[in-house]
Parts: sequence; structure tokens; C-alpha cells
Amino acid sequence: MKIIIVCYPTFGGSGVLATELGHQLAANGHSVHFIAYEKPVRLKDNDETIFYHKVNVPFYPLFNFQPYELALSTKIVDVAKKNSVDLIHVHYAIPHAYAAYMAQKMLKMNSINLPIITTLHGTDITLVGKHPFYKSAVKFSIEKSNIVTSVSQSLKNDTHEFFDTQKEIEVIPNFVDIKKFDNQLQKCSSQDSKMTITHVSNFRPVKNIRTLIKIFSILSGKFDCKFNLIGEGPELEIARSMSEDLQIKNIYFLGNTNEVEKVLCHSDIFILPSKTESFGLAALEAMASKNAIVSSNSGGLPELNLDNITGFTCDYNNIQGFVSSIEKLLKDDTLLEKFKVNAYNESKKYDIDDVVPLYEEQYKKLLS
Repeated sequence: MKIIIVCYPTFGGSGVLATELGHQLAANGHSVHFIAYEKPVRLKDNDETIFYHKVNVPFYPLFNFQPYELALSTKIVDVAKKNSVDLIHVHYAIPHAYAAYMAQKMLKMNSINLPIITTLHGTDITLVGKHPFYKSAVKFSIEKSNIVTSVSQSLKNDTHEFFDTQKEIEVIPNFVDIKKFDNQLQKCSSQDSKMTITHVSNFRPVKNIRTLIKIFSILSGKFDCKFNLIGEGPELEIARSMSEDLQIKNIYFLGNTNEVEKVLCHSDIFILPSKTESFGLAALEAMASKNAIVSSNSGGLPELNLDNITGFTCDYNNIQGFVSSIEKLLKDDTLLEKFKVNAYNESKKYDIDDVVPLYEEQYKKLLS
């Protein structure tokens, strides 16, 4: 098949998932055309079956905000015509599914039928989608997609509830390449005797960064452990400033990386206190790196992080709950090791070799 993938090119979960999906589809013999305003951060386009098409948005003083959706839909039409594409797979309902529908209608005028599969990732539903300025457009985009998938049962339920839609939604979870994480675990040798607690995110308010730093501050006063923070975003400087003011010892801001497994393999506990999280790809990557997980119980996280099995869950604003959970693990090596092994075994259920075929089944359904 020849497949267009439209995604955000960032370090966030949706962009990473879309990129890794494209790599695996190419490995399975498909041709994949990525369309985005920048090259996706994990995209390796040295494969003759992977192509990247940049969306250029010319600047016109007439517009306060340049019409990206128009440029995107035009680019989809252009790529589809030139490459005889079979289908469009968009990640995020808005603006991608909206632009894809416009492209679909333009192509139909040229007797080209191009079906759309839309994958919902979370903030397109739980944050942006709920805003009254966008809600009607998001609902329209969902209902006009030929097939809709979501990354968790929680997100599926939220979509039906928020948008009062009966559109059928197939749950296909996020995934990891277990082989890649296994290879890194084999190479990994402990460089530090300190217990290491890690957080990975885009440092947006929804990730509850202020609470995270307060948790680290309390733990730093009780334990000689190490804190790694991976990622960048709007609240990164707030996190740095708070950590200095609170005099947190052994805290390291590592920035963005395309090889998160090289950091996670040295970690013992992964913390994710998000206010909302439709799946939690960062937590899954930590599980594949044999980390015990301490997360909020928001959204789809309890589907992934099984409480008292792979780690602990608690309310996102319960600072003492997070501290107590991590204390239990730091004080009990046997429990920590048990959770680490359980987390790793649970991550195997989300292996790329098992999940990507679920998308391929949906593609076949679209074209049948």
C-alpha cells in the first residue's frame, strides 16, 4: 500500500507513535509519505520507501494567523495525485482530520477516492477538542473520517461522551519496539549506585510539572537519590527555577533525546503525575526499560500502569500519595524488583510487532 501519514513533528507521544508506525509499515513493505510542517523528530528517511513532504505556509500580511489547514489540505492533494496513494492516516482530529476531509473532497472532484483513518491521541479530545471554539469542528472531523481509532479505552469513552457521537471507534494502543529496548538493556551497565527516578514529558501544564518538582524536593530531603528529567517545553524554566529555590540535590535536566532508552535503562522508577494522560507512551517506554511506574490515575494510565502490580497510581494532585508510593519502593528492594519485572512483562503486550498489524487490518478494511 501507499500511505500518507499526517502528524505533528514534535517529541510528543502522537508524533513519536506516528513516526514509529511509519517506519514499521515501510519495513512491512508499504510506501509511506509523511506530511508535516517540519521533519518528524524520529523520522529516518534514508529508506527508499519513506518520504517526507514539508507543508510550506507562505506569509501574507493580510492574515494575523497563516492558514495552515489550507496549505496542509493542498499538500495532501498534491502528494496523493503524484504518488497514487491508497489512503490517508491522520494523527489528531484537529487540524489534521479536518484538512484531510477537505483534501478528500477535492480529490473526489478528480475521481480519486482516498479514504481517511483518524487516530485520536488525547489533547485533540480532552483539551483542544472540548473548547467551544473547536468542538463542532472536531466532532465533524471524527464523524467524517472513514475509520476512527483511539489509543485507549478511556479516550474512546471520553470521545463518545464529550461529542455525543455514536461513531464507531476502534481501540489500538500505543506501542514500543521491545527488541530495541532489550538490546539497550543488554548494553546497559549501572554507572551510579544511587537510585534513579526519571520523568519524561513535553513540560506542558497538563504534565503537572510544579507538583513533580515538589515531590522531588520532599524525596531529596529524605533519600540520596538521583532525578533525571528528559524533554523540553513551556514549563521547563519553571522546573529549573523551582529546583534551585528548593535546593534539590542531584537533579539533572537532560533536554530532548531521540534515544530515550539509553537514559531509561539506568533508571529504577519512572514518575508521571499528569493531570490527564490518554495513554502514557513515556510510561510504556519506561516499563520496557524495567522501571517501576508511579503515575496519576488519570485517563488511560490505569489501563497501562496496573496499580500494585507494575507500580502505584494515585490522584494527580496528591503529593503525599506520590511521595509515600516512591518511599515504599526506595525502602523495599524486593518490592521494587518485583514491580520492575512486572512492568517489563506488561510492556511486552504492546510490542510493535503485535500492534502495527492491527492498523494494517484497518487499512485493509478501508480498501475492501
